[in-house]
Amino acid sequence: MNKIKNIFFLLLLGVVVMYSCDDDNNGFFNPFADINYEELAIKDNDSIVKFLKNNYYDTDLDSVKTLVSGKTSLFEDTDKLKSYKVTENDIEHTLYVYTIEQGQPSPVKGNPTVMDSIYVKYSGQAFANTELLTSNFDRNDTGAWLTLNAVIDGWKYGFTNFLGGELKKDSNGGTLNGPITYLNTGKGILFIPSGLAYSSIDTNNYTSSLVDTNLMFYIELLDIVEDTDHDNDGIPSIDEDADGDGDPTNDFSDNSNPALPDYLNPNV
Repeated sequence: MNKIKNIFFLLLLGVVVMYSCDDDNNGFFNPFADINYEELAIKDNDSIVKFLKNNYYDTDLDSVKTLVSGKTSLFEDTDKLKSYKVTENDIEHTLYVYTIEQGQPSPVKGNPTVMDSIYVKYSGQAFANTELLTSNFDRNDTGAWLTLNAVIDGWKYGFTNFLGGELKKDSNGGTLNGPITYLNTGKGILFIPSGLAYSSIDTNNYTSSLVDTNLMFYIELLDIVEDTDHDNDGIPSIDEDADGDGDPTNDFSDNSNPALPDYLNPNV
């Protein structure tokens, strides 16, 4: 009985410590309070660069593999690998985009904006330094419609570098029977630092097994909805950007409905 009481006391003590109040967290325990996110962004980039230098893209296997003699590392394949500076939460991160195929849509469509709907296939893995840490933690081989304003930041900015493809049709120009097939799609690999993925800055990510982890996604952009209009008011969501900062999700012009952003508010 005494052993049971001791166990109960330890559990109770743990709960008290976890939820004890202070001025900084308003009663919510933050297990990531000691993280310096500027330093983490630097570590993430160092880790990604190390991975890129120790791996290459195998065209035959359509896969990233450990570097072997005679192959060009991802990092040195500068015709296909590009880096982009992205600032989120006042911290600068580096996103790496490896282009396998640019894409060739028909009819002609441009690159998606950060607010457009996209039709994609993808698979994701976590990595650190030279090693992959997981098999596919998420995968879609059939195609899924997503909107870029509602995905991780690495996707939001990464997909804007690709074009979609062409819907395959029968000899009469009609829709094929069977699975929908796209030709000449945009294909690539995104190397995403943790600050543009599931960062612990966002409390919604605390329970994620991928929190503060670098991610690699194989992506295929099949199609897009150009000028996606979330509230169907005739104005593309990307153009409902009152402050002109390129992010319509933070614009709230309707004082009578201050919680609704303009791109979801047909009255603005």
